[in-house]
Amino acid sequence: MATVTYDKATRIYPGGDKPAVDALDLEIADGEFLVLVGPSGCGKSTSLRMLAGLEDVNNGAIRIGERDVTHLPPKDRDIAMVFQNYALYPHMTVADNMGFALKIAGVNKAEIRSKVEEAAKILDLTEFLDRKPKALSGGQRQRVAMGRAIVREPQVFLMDEPLSNLDAKLRVSTRTQIAGLQRRLGITTVYVTHDQVEAMTMGDRVAVLKDGLLQQVDTPRNMYDRPANLFVAGFIGSPAMNLVEVPITDGGVKFGESVVQVSRDAVGEAANAGDKTVTVGVRPEHLDIVGGTEGGGEDKGLAVTVNVVEELGADGYVYGSAKVGTETIDLVVRVGGRDIPMKGDQLRVVPRAGETHVFSTSTGKRLSD
Repeated sequence: MATVTYDKATRIYPGGDKPAVDALDLEIADGEFLVLVGPSGCGKSTSLRMLAGLEDVNNGAIRIGERDVTHLPPKDRDIAMVFQNYALYPHMTVADNMGFALKIAGVNKAEIRSKVEEAAKILDLTEFLDRKPKALSGGQRQRVAMGRAIVREPQVFLMDEPLSNLDAKLRVSTRTQIAGLQRRLGITTVYVTHDQVEAMTMGDRVAVLKDGLLQQVDTPRNMYDRPANLFVAGFIGSPAMNLVEVPITDGGVKFGESVVQVSRDAVGEAANAGDKTVTVGVRPEHLDIVGGTEGGGEDKGLAVTVNVVEELGADGYVYGSAKVGTETIDLVVRVGGRDIPMKGDQLRVVPRAGETHVFSTSTGKRLSD
């Protein structure tokens, strides 16, 4: 087991003038499950490949434990990688696939068989050891790829979108298995995904990247409750946080026909920077309905016209539009499963007290709260 350190690690592809990964500073603790997440092209897979030795590091350094591995070949880094496409040998049995790296390393047959059987038991693959990959489902193949990594007993697991090829239901169950397995084995793991729900449910900590730059690294709960900037606020959470640019007024900010109290320090910080507006973020579950088409609350909050309703049984999500100043914006509101409005209805909503996030409209950074 070992820590992993990215020390201002930078990767610039040949012919490129902008880094794919720009001065990444990140410390991953021994035994930690860290998830790298972000949109396509943000540098998350490049960061993983730099750690694996599959991409050069142009500036900075990467360390595994106390060893500087920046310029070591992949075989000398004591890592095991699980790929998106499984990368199994089609002509070999499951057992041979799982033990192949040990065979190449010169480990004796009895030890290989013992380690393969132990990993197969952990992954519920014992009955499939004599089958070829083509006789397995996608989820079983992915477990074989995991088993191949486990038998090597590496210092670090690297996983590059390992669940992308699975269907939605299998993805949910497999991510639970992977997270549980990692906690059981205690091996430091760096996991790449573009799916922020996957990131939030699996990682001890989550690192969000955008355009090669680290935006925030924190526990899933802290990241959800205190996003560092507008990008993280809009990226983390499903459905995404509502972000509304509103004018600063006496006592808070103007949210439709209501004045919503927000942190005085945040408003002061924005005013000192010369901003006349701030961007307020509100999660869908933190917008309270204060009135609707049947009357009550007509002079409060923000009027939202219902466009689409997504019913999920226990609750539902209302996707609507609202006019703020001269602009029409989209809003998402979570409602109870027994109180679903109809398309075309008009609701009035206000943010719940103490559940607003305030960001600088000009810089995107979170303001004091």
